[in-house]
Amino acid sequence: MAGNSKNGRALVIVESPAKARTISKFLGDDYVIEASVGHIRDLPGSADQIPEKLKAEKWTRLGVNVENDFQPLYVVPPEKKDHIKHLRKLAKDASTIFLATDEDREGESISWHLVEELSPKVEVKRLVFHEITKDAIQHALENPRSIDEDLVEAQETRRLVDRLYGYEVSPLLWRKIRPKLSAGRVQSFAVRLVVEREIERIRFHSAEYWDLIGTFAADGGEAPFEATLKALGGKSLAIGKDFDPDTGKLAASSADRVHLDEQKAKELAARLEGQPAEVTSVEKKPYTERPQAPFTTSTLQQEASRKLGFPAQRTMRAAQRLYENGFITYMRTDSTTLSKEALSAARNCITESYGAEHVSDSPRIYKSKVKNAQEAHEAIRPAGSSFTKIDGLSRDMGSDERRLYELIFKRTVACQMKDAKGHRTTISIEVDEARFQVSGRTIEYPGFRLAYQTAEADKPGEGKKDEDRLLPNVTEGQRLQSKAFAAEGHHTKPPARLTEATLIKELEARGIGRPSTYASIIETILNRSYCFKKGTALVPTFTAFAVLRLMTQWLGWLVDYTFTAKMEDDLDEISNGRKQRTEYLNSFYNGNGQPGLKEKLVSVDGQIDPREVCSLAEFDLGDFDGENVEVRVGRYGPFLSAGEVRATLPDEFAPDELDRQTAHDLLQVAAAGPTPLGKDPESGLPVFVKSGRFGPYFQLGDSETLGDEKPKMASLLADMEPESVTLEQALQCLALPRNLGELTLPESEPEAGQTFEVQAHNGRYGPYLKCGKSTRSLGPDDHLLKVTLERATALFAEPKQRGRQRAAAKVLKELGEHPESKVAIRVLDGRYGPYVSDGELNATVPKGQAPEEVTLNIAIDLLVARAAKVGKKKKKKKTKKKSKAAKKKTTKKSTSKKTAKKKATKKKASKKVTKKKASGGDDAPES
Repeated sequence: MAGNSKNGRALVIVESPAKARTISKFLGDDYVIEASVGHIRDLPGSADQIPEKLKAEKWTRLGVNVENDFQPLYVVPPEKKDHIKHLRKLAKDASTIFLATDEDREGESISWHLVEELSPKVEVKRLVFHEITKDAIQHALENPRSIDEDLVEAQETRRLVDRLYGYEVSPLLWRKIRPKLSAGRVQSFAVRLVVEREIERIRFHSAEYWDLIGTFAADGGEAPFEATLKALGGKSLAIGKDFDPDTGKLAASSADRVHLDEQKAKELAARLEGQPAEVTSVEKKPYTERPQAPFTTSTLQQEASRKLGFPAQRTMRAAQRLYENGFITYMRTDSTTLSKEALSAARNCITESYGAEHVSDSPRIYKSKVKNAQEAHEAIRPAGSSFTKIDGLSRDMGSDERRLYELIFKRTVACQMKDAKGHRTTISIEVDEARFQVSGRTIEYPGFRLAYQTAEADKPGEGKKDEDRLLPNVTEGQRLQSKAFAAEGHHTKPPARLTEATLIKELEARGIGRPSTYASIIETILNRSYCFKKGTALVPTFTAFAVLRLMTQWLGWLVDYTFTAKMEDDLDEISNGRKQRTEYLNSFYNGNGQPGLKEKLVSVDGQIDPREVCSLAEFDLGDFDGENVEVRVGRYGPFLSAGEVRATLPDEFAPDELDRQTAHDLLQVAAAGPTPLGKDPESGLPVFVKSGRFGPYFQLGDSETLGDEKPKMASLLADMEPESVTLEQALQCLALPRNLGELTLPESEPEAGQTFEVQAHNGRYGPYLKCGKSTRSLGPDDHLLKVTLERATALFAEPKQRGRQRAAAKVLKELGEHPESKVAIRVLDGRYGPYVSDGELNATVPKGQAPEEVTLNIAIDLLVARAAKVGKKKKKKKTKKKSKAAKKKTTKKSTSKKTAKKKATKKKASKKVTKKKASGGDDAPES
């Protein structure tokens, strides 16, 4: 953080420390640059954030006063209060305040919140720039503007709609399906798209079809080549697209096509063997391929997913760092426009790298498909009037940033290069009544392909283009030798599951969401267990099916594809000053001549039958012992039901893989009940191995032998399998904790010199040893049932490390010293994954970020963000000091403890409104 400002210096506030560091390179000592570290206030995320004077008001649960023009209740979260004080002090001493937050709606809103919270007494100016370069910063300083209230209104409207949607609809899901579910304005549409694709796969019927591959040779010694059967007897051959995916039969529109089965195909191959072949046509057509437009947020996420394998969040993190370090323009945009400066820079790059002959004759201008692009008004491109070459990135840039920058650089340069040109050749060959065909493509002038080639299509089974296939030099009417004919079978495939790239493409095509929201939408549906990943594919859970069923049957307008697309249009109208926020919110919540959200929720609550919406009709699983098999979602997750028999289904079970045989096998195991292992010699109680929600476990006794008494249970150890465990192993696990003998604790322990019994436990996080109050985790080579007192003595002789396995934490990478504190920063491998540490503070490495690609700057940013979150907690700990009066009077101390305990209980009880989604995405509480 910047130090205290001197009188007369201007204060520049941006969002992130990295952005602040980059901007500081271009501004002199007359400026103090500080980061807000994201949003500085928001709607309350929990009950304890609501001001005491307002807690009695019912509307504060929502954070929106729906009875008073939808006035929001904005609060500064505890972890930001110290930082706000720091900003206020800087603002008090500043001569001018420049708000340089991002130039989209959210950035405008952050600037507005800063003004509202800081209440500055000096002039406030808004700086906007789409790239962090010296020229762009200077231009912004010379042309400041005021905060755009219309943009703020549009962003706040989105925020309030998301809050109303999430906080009002989510409790309905808790009551009708299961606790801790959430509904969100945009996430619901994403879930719908993923579930509907899975339903298509469930309904899909595969079809088999065959064709022939003929091998031909021309006279003159040319190498033989292959061609594929396309028609027979003047009728086209049936291929995959000709079959109805719902029936597996030829579609009505393709009824006249020839459908070969295996027998017919092999018979045809035998009949054609040795028959004369003739070239009936050689078609050679020129083609021209134009370069694609420069990247928008959506197309960058899609291409990075295809080419680099990056999830959307990983792409946006790398893009954010590139932007904040001044290497690319603003990365949240739906515009494909390039400025004159960019056009000139791209064309100069082409001349330098490939030659002037490859520059397009005139600058290419790309028009955005979005009718009202409200984010940054230029495509994503390398920043500046002269693009930084790929090898010119700073050394501390990670691999993700380098690879993404290369993608952006090449795509931008390629869009100003000449078209690729070539010829597409198709050869047709007839053998008796069969027509074979082979195609190829030759590139005669590569044009933009010198710089950039698009990624392969997403659809599986869609092979590479024919451009590399070498075709023989044959002419029409030429005779060929028929060398061989091979029958080849195929099966139609179900539609591919959506990936992150194709989901983003679908959302954009339907006008759902904005560039800045796509990554958070995907993260939300993954984190809230509506989907999971299988490779790169997004697979919906059974719970997602139940939620979508409830929403479509009872709140269909909220998941109608036109609803959120229309909302984006309305937000554009608000941002342009043509609509009012209050008018829109009132229509959404209270209705406008028809019921709004509030009335509809009240109406359907009493009509929804939980059993009906939680029984998934999409699955036809037959019967089990005469009872119909259903897939249902219960309070604790999905399960199979057949009469009185129940079988648990893991949430991460791909729904389209649930067939009749699988369902029957699961129910059969469930019907058989727990596996008896024998009887405990001491108690005479039966011992079972059972399967539960959290995995297999041993149980001593049952309801027949124990009555209402709860049986003793113990989890199987990591090296045990339910099918092969023995009674001896079960009794050993049920007897835990296991006594190893007595041990005198060493000097490093709090109870040094005292002797205690050492016990071996199987805990929530794995096996460990306990001696008095001291504990040690067992390593991967230690076995809970075999560990000895000698081994325990050695483990307790080692210094105690903070957190389980911290002693064994592996250093993955040494990053160097912090530029200010000079302490070493490292990347370590922890219990919950990789994290960065400066010895005192730890920060988790985000999912999708490879640990080896974390740089010193990335680590510093992570630690700064973590410090902002824990700062308030640290301060509270420091203030918990005993007063002199408390030390003197035991009675007062005791009373103080009791009061504190009551307050803590009251505070715990008040936390019914729990953490919500961060601002900018869907907003829903947990139950």
